Amino acid sequence: MDAYENECEQGGQASTDERMSAVRFVGTTLAPFFLNDPSTGAIDAGLAAMAVLDVDAAAAEWPFAGEAEAKRSLTLLSDGAKQRDADGGDALKWEYRRLFVGPQSLPVPPWGSVYTDRDCVVFGESTLALRAWMRTHGVQRTADEKTPEDHIGLVLAMVGWLADEKPELVGEFLQLHVLPWSGHLLEQLEAAAEHPFYKGLAGIANASLKGMKEAFALEVVTPRFYR
Repeated sequence: MDAYENECEQGGQASTDERMSAVRFVGTTLAPFFLNDPSTGAIDAGLAAMAVLDVDAAAAEWPFAGEAEAKRSLTLLSDGAKQRDADGGDALKWEYRRLFVGPQSLPVPPWGSVYTDRDCVVFGESTLALRAWMRTHGVQRTADEKTPEDHIGLVLAMVGWLADEKPELVGEFLQLHVLPWSGHLLEQLEAAAEHPFYKGLAGIANASLKGMKEAFALEVVTPRFYR
């Protein structure tokens, strides 16, 4: 049982502040690993922390995910970070590029519209819908202007930002623009990943988002997937 669920059992529902703190933690912790090539140095501190992670303690405290799933995924993350220390990071770098950059065809593109748009394209209808929603609610991009807004890393970063700045929008954002496709993408990513770090990253992200769905009691409409 994760810490969030345990608190709910002991004292009723966690306060809004506590819940948003948990959402912020998940978003800000995981987003950089999806968004940054590990060879750039941008996530060196995060990778170093994962390499020395006390998996049992972290799994017991990880919000929204069940403890068993958190332990499985965090073990993979930690093992993958340790491998980076052993081989100098080449395997992790090339796996990131194979999964998220190219130039070859990506096994699991990280954008929601690739799965929900009939033509399997980036900047598809779901991307434009998210962009319109952001404009309506005054939500600014959290990264460069070139990456489509429905990149799995960007939406995790955005949910972390919303938890801080516009907590009243977190449930709607998850319900309409993340949860309809994130589980499908992350399940495919976990299956396609050949490095334990990215298998674990997909697993913990998926478990956390599914847990948010339950915590916020969200009714999510699953679209047709074209990939």
